[in-house]
Amino acid sequence: MKLLLAGIVLILIVEANANWFTFPREAVQGTRDMARAYTDMVEANYKESDKYFHARGNADAAQRGEGGRWAAEVISNAREWVQEITGHGSEDSAADQKANEHGRSGGDPNDYRPPGLPTKY
Repeated sequence: MKLLLAGIVLILIVEANANWFTFPREAVQGTRDMARAYTDMVEANYKESDKYFHARGNADAAQRGEGGRWAAEVISNAREWVQEITGHGSEDSAADQKANEHGRSGGDPNDYRPPGLPTKY
């Protein structure tokens, strides 16, 4: 009985600590996803596409796992905070955050896709 209990405890410990090993890698990959969405947004320079790229970057990062979801949230919040304190784009910060959360929670970024945005993006 003690051996069975020890085995169960060992499995629970390993499962609980398994995330610490993958979290940093997922966070780095999620950061790259966010950067790629940003560079695509700048390259596209397409009117009304901002929310789409917010949702897409967050969705791509969140698909990496907990680390990617964390990176997407930190980057999104930092970006919106900087915009608010500098007075650049503070008026649509709430809408940006809604698109960010939509992507992070598994929503389809294409819900925010503007008509006519090239299929490359």
